[in-house]
Amino acid sequence: MQEPVTLDNCADEPIHIPGSIQPHGALLAFDAEGILLGWSDNAARLLDLKLVLNTPLAALPLPAEVHAAASECLDSVEDGEAPATALEVTIGAVQFDCIAHVYHTRLLIEFERRDTPSDTVAAFALKAHAAIDRLKRQKSIDALLQLATEQVRAITGFDRVMAYRFHQDDSGDVTAESRRADLAPYLGRRYPASDIPAQARRLYIINTLRLIADVNYTPSALVGRGGDAPLDLSHSVLRSVSPIHIEYLQNMGVGASMSVSIVVAGRLWGLLACHHMAPLQVPYSVRMAADVMAQVIASLVQSMEARANAALVEQSAEVRTRVMETLLHHDEPARALLEHAPALCQSLQAEALIVTQYGKVMVHGDIDAELAARIVASLPADGHDLVERSAVAGWPAALRPALAPWAGLLALRREQIHTIRWAGRPDKVVRIGPTGPRLTPRGSFDEWREMVRERAVPWQAAERLAASQLLGEMHRASVAKHVEIDRARAQLLAMLGHDLRGPLHSINMAATVLQHGGAASTMSTRIQASSGRMERLISQVLDMSRINGGLGLGLTRSEVDLVPLLQDLLDEVRTAHAGLRIDASMPASLRTDIDGDRMMQVVSNLVSNARHHGDHGEPIEVSLAEHDGGVLLEVRNVAPAIPPELLSTLYSPLKHASVGNVRNRGGLGLGLHIAQEIVQQHGGELVYRYQAPQVVFAVTLPRA
Repeated sequence: MQEPVTLDNCADEPIHIPGSIQPHGALLAFDAEGILLGWSDNAARLLDLKLVLNTPLAALPLPAEVHAAASECLDSVEDGEAPATALEVTIGAVQFDCIAHVYHTRLLIEFERRDTPSDTVAAFALKAHAAIDRLKRQKSIDALLQLATEQVRAITGFDRVMAYRFHQDDSGDVTAESRRADLAPYLGRRYPASDIPAQARRLYIINTLRLIADVNYTPSALVGRGGDAPLDLSHSVLRSVSPIHIEYLQNMGVGASMSVSIVVAGRLWGLLACHHMAPLQVPYSVRMAADVMAQVIASLVQSMEARANAALVEQSAEVRTRVMETLLHHDEPARALLEHAPALCQSLQAEALIVTQYGKVMVHGDIDAELAARIVASLPADGHDLVERSAVAGWPAALRPALAPWAGLLALRREQIHTIRWAGRPDKVVRIGPTGPRLTPRGSFDEWREMVRERAVPWQAAERLAASQLLGEMHRASVAKHVEIDRARAQLLAMLGHDLRGPLHSINMAATVLQHGGAASTMSTRIQASSGRMERLISQVLDMSRINGGLGLGLTRSEVDLVPLLQDLLDEVRTAHAGLRIDASMPASLRTDIDGDRMMQVVSNLVSNARHHGDHGEPIEVSLAEHDGGVLLEVRNVAPAIPPELLSTLYSPLKHASVGNVRNRGGLGLGLHIAQEIVQQHGGELVYRYQAPQVVFAVTLPRA
């Protein structure tokens, strides 16, 4: 006796061996030698046969074409299987569609009654051929599915045909529908994954079409040899279905049902679900036409998705190329990535981007910097290169309360706050019956809305691929940058050895002269100048080390008046370089919130550059003014424009154009690099432009 379907075993119900078939046809089962081992209990009556176990197939009075089809199946068995062979036969006065196939070394011959004349069936086949031609001309998946529902309904006669498209969690949305005018629409509603248990999903993939001609049928039991394994009806066209599914359809008011699977790359991508409000027997050849249409749809979907993925890959490759070009010529990878943040977000279908380097965190998008830092801290220190999260539940518990509205991580995605229009409340109902608790499908399919929060749109395979490829390119850029840094480090050590030797030699000579009674005032001036030069060189190296190590420059902000600070600095430069003309233009006072010492370091560097690289005899112009609610400081000098090929590395440390410059032999090429970092840490910008005949460096700063 078969165990009843209950709450405990519903998901494990062996629906491929139901032990019965639908009664609008009959089934005969034979072993690999053609010996009768079982049949449906209605077979003798429908086929007008006297059936006895172990009877050879050849001894049964079946039409000759049935014997030929059976022999063909048995002769073509590979690995215990042979594909289906179909034909039309007449037994007595009744027409049948006869389908024979071999599965698990057993030959199954099914006889399905058909009341539709052959010429009518042929007309349906012509309609199907024309429909397939129209399907091939569709440009989008939505248009393709909508046309498919209309054409399948036209050739089969069902009252309603719906196209499902399944999500990654196996729930399915009704994305297209063709229906009788008086039926309530199901378009846009979602059906939970539990509507198709795993074992049913398997059958939908291996047997892509299933018909229930009359939902209220009484199953015809299978009769067979005692002790034999149950007949596997996975590929049977008459297979009886789960009583839970029958109850489900009855609750929907459905009288007949047909499903046609859309299988893409071995996965149940979608489904054409057909409903009729009364019993409906669709001829086998018409059903096969619908099945061919579903295969064409699957092929077209695969092509459309492949084209979409190819376009995304191409777009990602273009973005990746631009990012790599910038990374290889930029001293700060984090800022280089931020320059391309909009394109990267579009490529990854993300809404925000967090970039971190050496503990420094920078963001693009509407996300709080403090939250961004906490997100970075939540990443595993020694985990996978790509970390993916698509729901708040996947984040560390301590961080979850602060996440809203973010939920997904690869880059960043907002939670997908949306309303799901379920076709009835998706929860199963447990009722107590005579045999104890049992699972009952929902009885209402009225729209039931559910607000879903704390989940992001799942990352697609193409987006993961784009992220992975970007990661690979960044690794390669990092290796190249490390090679460049090693070269620069060796160069820096060599320069320091050379440049420090000069002032140290001067100090040593001055000390020797003092030791022998030389003029103290002259020697002390030389010692002071040489030690000051050494201090500047070492300070620049230390600043660069702090920048590259992600430590920052340690700004100490306070409200200061820039005017007296700038005047004092320019007076010192004039005193140190007699004959140098500096024209200054500034207001009486300009107060702002900055690190005064660091900002004067910027001005000192810009003036020093102007002195070393400007035309001799031409003045240096320094201006300070309030501009657009902020501060604008400009340093100008007459000089040729900087060559375009040098602009990409203008703010790079240890530039070849700076190192060893005959007009600045003591320079390490670090000044502009450090100046830019100081300005950026103030939230400002340092920009070069050429305004003939002058080179102009402009610093813009916020007032607070």
